[in-house]
Amino acid sequence: MTAMPVPERFIGLISGTSADAIDAVLVDFNEDQPRVLATHSHPLSPAVRATIHSLAQPGSNEIDRMGELDQLLGEAFAAAALEVISNSGLSPADITAIGSHGQTLRHRPPGDPASERAFSLQVADPNQIVYRTGITTIADFRRRDMAAGGEGAPLVPALHQALFHHPDQDRAIVNVGGIANITWLPAHGDVIGFDTGPGNNLQDAWIHRVQGKTFDNQGLWGASGQVQEALLASLLAHPYFAQPFPKSTGPEAFHIGWLDAILSAGSRLYKPEDVQATLRMLTAHTLSDCLQKLPRTKQTLQVYLCGGGAHNNALRTTLSGLLPHATVLDTGALGLDPDWVEAVAFAWLARQTLKGLPGNLPAVTGARAAQVLGAIYPA
Repeated sequence: MTAMPVPERFIGLISGTSADAIDAVLVDFNEDQPRVLATHSHPLSPAVRATIHSLAQPGSNEIDRMGELDQLLGEAFAAAALEVISNSGLSPADITAIGSHGQTLRHRPPGDPASERAFSLQVADPNQIVYRTGITTIADFRRRDMAAGGEGAPLVPALHQALFHHPDQDRAIVNVGGIANITWLPAHGDVIGFDTGPGNNLQDAWIHRVQGKTFDNQGLWGASGQVQEALLASLLAHPYFAQPFPKSTGPEAFHIGWLDAILSAGSRLYKPEDVQATLRMLTAHTLSDCLQKLPRTKQTLQVYLCGGGAHNNALRTTLSGLLPHATVLDTGALGLDPDWVEAVAFAWLARQTLKGLPGNLPAVTGARAAQVLGAIYPA
């Protein structure tokens, strides 16, 4: 009699740099390709979002504020996990483990002038997640890679390679979250991955200040403005854009205060919608510039977007215009909804950890060797 396969159902949890919601996804790994069983977006209140953004920059009483947020987000991540289980019709006993990225508060990669030692800090106490769900939880995925000399990010390219590599096509997976990053999957050759710079975070922060909205729906407001070349040139002068990869960045470098300083240093006032249009072009320009420098093995380039920016039609149009010989789609064309790619990655990384398999790609992060990532918090 043939034994039934042991279920491999994992939950992935992440709150990105935009800090608007916790993405939760339940994934079945018993088939050749991961199968998404259920999803849930757990919104974060404006007050919590403001606390997260304030802690991304140095300030007063940081340890107490961080400790309180760590517990609050631990409870919220647990609630998100329970909600996605409920959506699936399963029970906590049916789940193998949870992979929780948490919420990044500070990311100082090697070479960051603000810190003599590289480190990365995520909060959302995994002890709270285990206690409230009764499910083994894997967290703290970045720091083993950094201990091995890596950037600690991006980590999602390992999943991109596992799911999206094609032996006859050059593919670029472009995640446009708060920060944008590229995974280069050549038909032949090494995978490359790195952060390119701002994704949605500056556009979100600017429209929130001017209109009180959390994001620019489909990029329509920005599309009503005109790109300001002088402002764009000032933004592109940031030294990060000239750094070679591997590299990673975050809101520590690209935040509304940085934009304010550039705007106040200029000699003219810009229409708010023109600033938004220029921020969209900043994202598109830095992405296209990096994509055109990658070592292509094929004449054509296939670009697949994921993350919140996949819904910004103006950004997609702008990027297509800058890449006339590329096809720009989203990962839905590859079988995975662009909204859930990152959350699926942390379900996959949790599975890698429990199996004792590496979760990083040294060619991407710059680590000295492949590493088993994460710390296990048993139920």
